[in-house]
Amino acid sequence: MSQPSPLFSPARHAAQRDRMARLPAAANFLAPIIADTLLDRLSMVTRSFARTLLIGAHDAGLADHLRRAGTDLTLFEAGPRLAAAVGALAGEVDAIDLPLASFDLIVWPGGLEAVNDVPGALVRLRALLAPDGLLLGAFLGDGSLPRQRRAVMSDGVRSIARLHPQIDLASIGNLLQRTGFALPVVDVDALTVRYGDWFALVRDLRAAGLSSRLSPAPPPLTREEAARIAAAFAAQADPDGRIAETFRLIHFSGWAPHPDQPKPARRGSGSASLAEALKTRG
Repeated sequence: MSQPSPLFSPARHAAQRDRMARLPAAANFLAPIIADTLLDRLSMVTRSFARTLLIGAHDAGLADHLRRAGTDLTLFEAGPRLAAAVGALAGEVDAIDLPLASFDLIVWPGGLEAVNDVPGALVRLRALLAPDGLLLGAFLGDGSLPRQRRAVMSDGVRSIARLHPQIDLASIGNLLQRTGFALPVVDVDALTVRYGDWFALVRDLRAAGLSSRLSPAPPPLTREEAARIAAAFAAQADPDGRIAETFRLIHFSGWAPHPDQPKPARRGSGSASLAEALKTRG
């Protein structure tokens, strides 16, 4: 049987990542926000990690922080030019091939939402963790960019797939359990950013590597279609003329099983929090 065509294009992903590296660091406003939230969660852990894998080499500040913590840091990056420039391993996460149990910590600051084989990627990362190792990450989740999505589906714009599907909170929690992680925890932060027009949002999405990776690539927008989307986006403005767009950052964590770990709370009890799950690991 023939394999189904991939939803996302690895070639487009690699090109996006390399393009990000050519932009000023400040152009990607999401990178430091995600880094701060991950480092804040990591600070709750009462142990050190000798070997760390950082997926994504774009944020030099995050990499430097992890190195200063004393870990032996390995970088993995989809953009081949960026990877070569910083000494990272190049490739896609759902095809990562490194020695088993070779890391104590894996940090993934964005990108899970546009991986072709999410369960496969999580299985591979689980296999890379040593017993009692931690996976900690974040990605743009369901409910993000509602005004952009509404505008793209406005009248006069060709009805064709242009928007990525989105992963919800429950799905990632279930996937972490199914792929063998212990004590999985997910939570969400909603970030509101106000824009003067749709084109400013598009610039931010490109700078953050969040433009379309769909395969095959949809046909380019005509000038008329772009104008219709921009008008539909502007029609959702607040009284001051600015449009409030929402980015929902889903954070997730899971541990490689170890006999000394506490038993997870009964499913649905609601008694576990991210802080508690991280603090219990000593």
